[in-house]
Amino acid sequence: MTQKLSAEAIGGLLLIAAAAFAILLDNSPLASYYDALLNAQGVIAVGEYGLTKPILLWINEGLMAIFFLVVGLEIKREAVTGELSDMKALALPGLAAVGGMVVPAAFFWFTNSGDVTAMSGWAIPTATDIAFAIGLLALMGSRVPAELKLFLLTLAILDDLGAVVIIAAFYTADLSVLSLSMAFLGCIGLFALNRFGVRNTSAYLFLGALIWICVLKSGVHATLAGVAVGLAIPATRDHEGHSPLEDLEHNLHTPVSLMILPMFAFANAGVSLSGMSLSSLLEPISLGILSGLAVGKPIGVLLGAMAAVYIFKAKLPGSLSFSHIWGAGHMAGIGFTMSLFIGSLAYTSVEMQADVRIGVLAASVLSALAGWIVLSMARKPA
Repeated sequence: MTQKLSAEAIGGLLLIAAAAFAILLDNSPLASYYDALLNAQGVIAVGEYGLTKPILLWINEGLMAIFFLVVGLEIKREAVTGELSDMKALALPGLAAVGGMVVPAAFFWFTNSGDVTAMSGWAIPTATDIAFAIGLLALMGSRVPAELKLFLLTLAILDDLGAVVIIAAFYTADLSVLSLSMAFLGCIGLFALNRFGVRNTSAYLFLGALIWICVLKSGVHATLAGVAVGLAIPATRDHEGHSPLEDLEHNLHTPVSLMILPMFAFANAGVSLSGMSLSSLLEPISLGILSGLAVGKPIGVLLGAMAAVYIFKAKLPGSLSFSHIWGAGHMAGIGFTMSLFIGSLAYTSVEMQADVRIGVLAASVLSALAGWIVLSMARKPA
């Protein structure tokens, strides 16, 4: 766990550095080279068959599929042996996660309800950047209770699960029935491998790569193939206490935190600040995202947690107080990677995507600062 939190802390710093570097490049004489790099064509081919896509797409739909594979592994692990396996313990982070998605969406709706096109981005402020939020919490060390780290981790995983469902349900292009059918057959193959006790992860990953290609061609976002593979990896331990799921998660966690997510941040955080001012944050899309993440998230998380405690009789674990939950709600308002990702699916307009980046970056900075201040002032763990 200590090694994982160290990777999360370093990963959080790398995310900040990558995003700052992207903004710096996009506002320098090197901006054209930055754009040219992201739009350069990358090719993967076997004989006559191959895929030719811009580097940006390879990052957003290729490398991010590996990130979502890790998300799938985390969800399954928590469902089998962690917080998600105990329905009573799940009530607190579960209702907090629901509140943390519903309330920010309501904030976005309030500022954009008159614009049908803008409303496509309603899900942007519902997301939580699990790497950034947990990484920042890890940097606070012993100043926060260990129970809070577990609470925020579970909440962020549930947020990611919600994001997966939202992407599958609302952000799909015209569907190719043939490609979708082939992807479905591939998923049946994953289930068969699991059912017959195959523990070689290479078999799952090979079939997963084929599913990724089918999903990419189907119109459903290709990263969902990563989730399917993650959920199929066996979680049963052998006589030495190892499971394919935990081994693969351990092997992927560091490269995802230290390489893939910073690459995504570098590719998606670049935004030109030319001609922008504080009034740019008052544009409906930017304002909806900013208010949803920075204000709606902590309110929703706190209301959900209070409902769990006072209505469903859940208990705050260990030395946690509602001030800790409020601080965690601010940390959950760091949407960054996931919010930028959903924003890239919601809008095709360059202007709207710029509004998304401004709103997400401003909200993430404010949420991080507010979360750090609130948790620093909260009662210290005994």
